[in-house]
Amino acid sequence: MEHQIRNRLVQKEYICRVDGNFPSEVIECSEPIEVVSYKIGVCKVSPKGKECTTTFQKLGYNPETNTSVVLCLPHTGRMHQIRVHLQYLGYPVVNDPLYNHTVFGPERGRGGNIGKTDEELIRDLISIHNAENWLGIDGDSDLFKPSFGLEDEEKGGGGGGGGSREASPCDSSSPTGVAPMVRPQPPATSPTALCQMVPTPMVNNANNAKVTVATQTGHEPPDLSFHLDKMTTDPHCYECKVRYRDPKPKDLVMYLHAWKYRGPGWSYQTELPEWAKVDWVEPDE
Repeated sequence: MEHQIRNRLVQKEYICRVDGNFPSEVIECSEPIEVVSYKIGVCKVSPKGKECTTTFQKLGYNPETNTSVVLCLPHTGRMHQIRVHLQYLGYPVVNDPLYNHTVFGPERGRGGNIGKTDEELIRDLISIHNAENWLGIDGDSDLFKPSFGLEDEEKGGGGGGGGSREASPCDSSSPTGVAPMVRPQPPATSPTALCQMVPTPMVNNANNAKVTVATQTGHEPPDLSFHLDKMTTDPHCYECKVRYRDPKPKDLVMYLHAWKYRGPGWSYQTELPEWAKVDWVEPDE
């Protein structure tokens, strides 16, 4: 099978749900696709792109939701090929967080009309991603405020005025403007305490046949359980102050499903998801 995949002998069929009433006739899109940024993973139709072809066929239309179920047959394997071609045709995947977004312009990239340079597109995509997934900085949202004692440290830690979102690593009380380094001192240990730290040899007890870390080394295993009171934070760390939004269950599924695989001498078909039914309506949260 690996040999067949490498030599492009495996045919794939996908099912998707798109916005709008997709045309009834079979549509073949052969627009070349260019990778705008490998780093953030975004592509677009462009004359400078690589050749690729996708065939689409409508399986049904739901007027209640104004969505269509479409069969997709990619003849090449470009990055995001199906999603980009559907965007170009003006029928993006219903819940595609990338190619069904106004960041591609008021027409959401239909016909390749984006209206901005690649640099502007990348900048806007990063900005929108941050705005939609971050709750804020310094715990300025009531949706998620874990109590790590960070607020108390900032109030009493000499951070100065509250106008800046990033705490300064410098301490104004220091003559050089840099906070003095305090080296941690090892705890004082008396000879008596040292003697108490020497592991006691394990007694060979016939009734205790269980082999554990303690029976092999003479030491109990470390406590790896989580304790909130043991957590420490750095008041000067920017990442410690960023709060991220947990995705909702519907955000983890996109209405694009790999349905059938077929190669020389074999075939495989998966079950269709609920959203692939023509009369399916997305339930309310």
